[in-house]
Amino acid sequence: MPTLYLIRHAQASFGARDYDRLSALGERQATRLKETFAEVKPALVVSGSMRRHQQTAALAGFPPEVDRGFDEFDHQEVIVRYKPAYRRHAVMVADLTRTGHPKRAFQEMFTAATQRWIDGGDGYTETFHAFCERSEEAVRRTADRLGKGEAALVFTSGGPIAAVVSRLLTGGDDLWAKLNPVTINTAITKVVSGRSGLTVVSYNEHVHLGADLLTYR
Repeated sequence: MPTLYLIRHAQASFGARDYDRLSALGERQATRLKETFAEVKPALVVSGSMRRHQQTAALAGFPPEVDRGFDEFDHQEVIVRYKPAYRRHAVMVADLTRTGHPKRAFQEMFTAATQRWIDGGDGYTETFHAFCERSEEAVRRTADRLGKGEAALVFTSGGPIAAVVSRLLTGGDDLWAKLNPVTINTAITKVVSGRSGLTVVSYNEHVHLGADLLTYR
């Protein structure tokens, strides 16, 4: 049966002004994927349009075609709608650094910001529901392009993967807020397409990473 491997991008440049590029560790993670998929001959390789998606795919040895349906949500807009002062990156960095635990402070702030988005707060270019719909539609149209026994590699972000898994497991979006924060960089989620539709076979699999390469951000 057709199989889709949904792969979260390798570690991006967390805390940098330009988040959308792989860190040095991220480049090592992406190269590890090349070994993981050495025996796979995909009929289709797709990625979102983010640079981190395409860099991960290229370092893994699979130049992709782009489908913007697999793009991550606009995390910067979500943050700014929650705290307008954070429109200036330097203000956010200074604020979070003052806490003494900037990564923990960022996660707490980001959780609150995404919850406002989930709850339907106003001012967003793309609503949470629209984002989840877009992510599901992208997976379904990719699956529709596969023939019997064929496989697709999809390089995307944690948000779209969490949206798809939540919908396939529960029929709704309630699991997204729990799944999204625990998605590991370069983790692999396997979805198969059969008579009953799409089924999640495995989620967030990361046995290819050693402890030294495992990251969530």
